Amino acid sequence: MGRNLGANEVADADDFAYTDPVDGSDATGQGSRFGFANGSRIVFRLSGTGTVGATIRIYFERFEADPAARLDDHQHALADLIELAHSMVGLRACIGRDRPDVIT
Repeated sequence: MGRNLGANEVADADDFAYTDPVDGSDATGQGSRFGFANGSRIVFRLSGTGTVGATIRIYFERFEADPAARLDDHQHALADLIELAHSMVGLRACIGRDRPDVIT
């Protein structure tokens, strides 16, 4: 920890896992999570049952104190984290795309 990735200092990194609140089962190996000193996070997760046709899900989180800024375009507000995610895993080279198919 303490390593800088771009302008972001890595505070923690781990394998993403969770306990299902309904049945109490543990789901391990769900992806990789990176937390940064400024409170931002990036989570990489493979979704689907196989490697063909699977979906790569990338979650971005950033705290915004200014309520007015929360209405800004999310792609613009998260642009530096999006670019960081691409550079961390070489995603453009791996999948041959420069933008997602679906944004939710």
